[in-house]
Amino acid sequence: MQLTHSPRYKLAIISMAFLAVFGAIGFGRFGYSAVLPSMQKALGLSGGASGSLASWNFAGYTLMATIGSLLAARFGPRRVVSIGLVGAAAGMLVTGLSNGLASASAGRMLTGMGSGMVLVPCLALISMWFGERRRGTASAIVASGPCLALVLVGPIVPRLIAGGGADGWRIAWYFFAAVTTLMAVLASIVLRDRPHDPSAAEGEPSPVGRWAGSLDLKEILRSRYAWHLGTVYMLYGFAFMIFFTFFQKRLIADLGFSSDAAGNLFLIVGVAGLAGGVIVGMFSDRIGRGRAIAVACLLDALAAFLFTFWPSLPVLVIASAIFGVSAFGIPGLVGAACGDKFGAVLATASLGFVTIFIGVGQGVGPYVAGRMEDAFSSLGPSYLLSAGLFVAAALSALFLRRGSPAQSVAECD
Repeated sequence: MQLTHSPRYKLAIISMAFLAVFGAIGFGRFGYSAVLPSMQKALGLSGGASGSLASWNFAGYTLMATIGSLLAARFGPRRVVSIGLVGAAAGMLVTGLSNGLASASAGRMLTGMGSGMVLVPCLALISMWFGERRRGTASAIVASGPCLALVLVGPIVPRLIAGGGADGWRIAWYFFAAVTTLMAVLASIVLRDRPHDPSAAEGEPSPVGRWAGSLDLKEILRSRYAWHLGTVYMLYGFAFMIFFTFFQKRLIADLGFSSDAAGNLFLIVGVAGLAGGVIVGMFSDRIGRGRAIAVACLLDALAAFLFTFWPSLPVLVIASAIFGVSAFGIPGLVGAACGDKFGAVLATASLGFVTIFIGVGQGVGPYVAGRMEDAFSSLGPSYLLSAGLFVAAALSALFLRRGSPAQSVAECD
């Protein structure tokens, strides 16, 4: 009997998907916020240039999230995720070796391209392994993988930077690359594209390969639900990346907190996010994806307002916890919504489609926020913009119609 006969192997799938997203997105994208102050100073980057590095990351992410979703439908998520992790690790290494804006931009784009081949296939994989009743919880747990990086980045990166002197920020990127490479090796060993089908004869072609021919992409492009969900995702991405990219810089440069204090608040975000993935996911399984996304975005807006107008330490602790609980499960809810509406076969392609929208939002957001910082000499207006966009995302999500139930490849839980 193959190991994937056992329903318990679902725990291995969700754990490995969580760790894959932890490496690619957690270190590749969110680690940038922790390294940014030292990296910006060492390379002499302006606020706009710093924001453009995040935009290059999301340009690569958006490109490969779309292509990667189609590759995953053709060749299976396991191969695509493993290759994506290797690409993300290579991009982190290039970023650490960079000596100016051009090379740093190339490194960030390569990191984004690798990351784009990880999150979307991992979330689509959940639709193959979990039925609708638990899909939201499982997807939100996987999407909260970056929060583990926050738990590690907060206390570790300041020490790496301090211990490495002028090259401390480079050492942090090398550390990120090494851990992500390890995740690539583990993913290639642990992940399976779908539960074993005991009715399929041994030696037959993989069902994943057969799905590619049956993908009706026109169904996705004609779907009002997909376009509506994509719009919500774009607003969320725009707001989220303003808040997150400049999190530590807002605390250190604007508000005068020490690097250690900012790292501790980063840690609070991460710990809250690990718990929030489960909470938000279970919530969505009960009340629906759209309503759960709306509630989460309103909480994010509250956190951004507090960062804008009440920047005292006790309030910032509360705001960091609120943001951690509510923000990181939303990509998982979007993935679950795609699985609910379009089924396991089209989950990968539909999620790739809506990821184009968040890629646009996340690519433009940091650049706009960086230019606003240059204009106002403060990130306060940028955080106010973030709050407003979170509210807009919440209002739009309230009008999302619940996706029609679709049977997953796995048996219903």
